[in-house]
Amino acid sequence: MTKKASYITLGCKLNYAETSTYERSFIKAGYESVPWNSKADLYIINTCSVTEHADRKSRNIIRKIHRTAPEATIVVTGCYAQLKRQEVEALEGVSLVFGADEKSSLVKRTLDLIDGKASAGPAENEYRTMPSDSATFAAYSSGEERTRSFLKVQDGCDNFCAYCTVPFARGRSRSISIDTAVSEAEKIAAAGVKEIVLTGVNTGDFGRKSGESFLELLKRLNAVEGIERYRISSIEPNLLTEDIIDWIASGTKFQPHFHIPLQSGSDEVLKLMHRRYDKALFAHKVNLIKEKMPDAFIGVDVMVGCRGETPECFEECYEFLKSLPVTQLHVFPYSERPGTAALKIPYVVDEKEKKLRSKRLLELSDLKTQEFYAQYIGTEAEVLFEKAPRGKAMHGFTKNYVRVELSPALAKEEYDNQLIKVRLGGFNHDKTALKAELI
Repeated sequence: MTKKASYITLGCKLNYAETSTYERSFIKAGYESVPWNSKADLYIINTCSVTEHADRKSRNIIRKIHRTAPEATIVVTGCYAQLKRQEVEALEGVSLVFGADEKSSLVKRTLDLIDGKASAGPAENEYRTMPSDSATFAAYSSGEERTRSFLKVQDGCDNFCAYCTVPFARGRSRSISIDTAVSEAEKIAAAGVKEIVLTGVNTGDFGRKSGESFLELLKRLNAVEGIERYRISSIEPNLLTEDIIDWIASGTKFQPHFHIPLQSGSDEVLKLMHRRYDKALFAHKVNLIKEKMPDAFIGVDVMVGCRGETPECFEECYEFLKSLPVTQLHVFPYSERPGTAALKIPYVVDEKEKKLRSKRLLELSDLKTQEFYAQYIGTEAEVLFEKAPRGKAMHGFTKNYVRVELSPALAKEEYDNQLIKVRLGGFNHDKTALKAELI
């Protein structure tokens, strides 16, 4: 009887890329993939630990799976597994735990355990194949359910921002080689995927320790046949160089779509956070993008309620964001994490105030996104459509990341993963997309 495996991914796109890579390996080993809420012989759980809520969610899922399938092999990896390994190992039903320096051995050791060639508990030295300061293992999402694949080109971070546990959870900054990235992109293209999103903890840090450069990576990937579009998932403003902006603007497969973390629009708070830029630099980069690419979509990460964010600092942040030609805000309430430098900052924002600040920024975000979308009503665009359940509307994105909706009456299965020319109409019912008419 074919053994069954199920995969649960929590957190960031890096985790999705890693989990998908594990899944392809287990499929090669003869395992059938099944939904995680059905009974399986093996469960791979890739956890997140960005907040206490993420930790709790990971614990609850592990417990639920053990109750559902008490005889199954449960393997846990990800940031929660790295930061709180003993806590994870103590959970009933957990067979193996893989930290940041063990991920590349997850498949081999799991199969060895199932075959009786390895034991549960801490890994023997033979399985510790990836020290935290070495190259990350190559990973990408397969794109079975979406038209795009997430390609992990970098992992870890050396910045040690005051609020962040990533350097402890994912290790120091490291990258795959350009040759490896190109090889992975070619595999993705061979699978029929048309769009790749480059992911990393600190993507712009790519190649710094190997002598390669992020711009060189972009140029090499641009030449890969079969891939129609590329996007950069997130890049620090100080690492998004003018050369990169100029090159993307020159007409490449890299789309006019940027995701740039700000975290705070107050220089005082940025200093407390140990961020490596100020408001002036951030505004310069945003305005330069819009000068070179007026249609560019710019998403911005903002953290609210961080220690030290006084009401005056928040108002400064709000007005700064209001003044910038950005498109969307990704708002994250600050969550205290053990061992971080931020805990030494005396000024604390209460939870009620965090919620109020988040609400204001989310309302500003909706306003900016809708204003951006409205510019394109009545225009023509090429949309990469994604698969939709039968009888439901199809969705896809333009080059500059305007979400587009094709009504159930017009949607066809053959449109999935196809670039299709449409005319953009008005907003859909909840103003999250523009309606499309086929040309």
